[in-house]
Amino acid sequence: MHSMVAFAMGQANQGEELMVFDWEKAARLILDGTPEAAAAGLAGDWSYTGGDIWRDGKPVAVDDTDTYLSSTWAKPELEMDGIRQDCYRMESETPGWGSNTYWPEEALAILRAAQT
Repeated sequence: MHSMVAFAMGQANQGEELMVFDWEKAARLILDGTPEAAAAGLAGDWSYTGGDIWRDGKPVAVDDTDTYLSSTWAKPELEMDGIRQDCYRMESETPGWGSNTYWPEEALAILRAAQT
């Protein structure tokens, strides 16, 4: 998406509640699907917002990605093995997650529990 269009969409939706990437759902889907890699991004704007979140059987460190995973207008998505699906909650439905949340403890606990 052209950056001016993205900016206009952001302005038009200013004040709306954020859709935030659902890390717990992503952790469960990754465990169920066992993909080689998984990525996250915003619908319609993957070239600017998407990035790997899972590689080689483990979470990708926040320092190794440029993902941006919340928006008032673009739905956060999870991509596994080339298939994208919506993967978000409204910010008010999260345990305090926001635009800077990356592999929160709640999601990592899901991954750890599967290893036992």
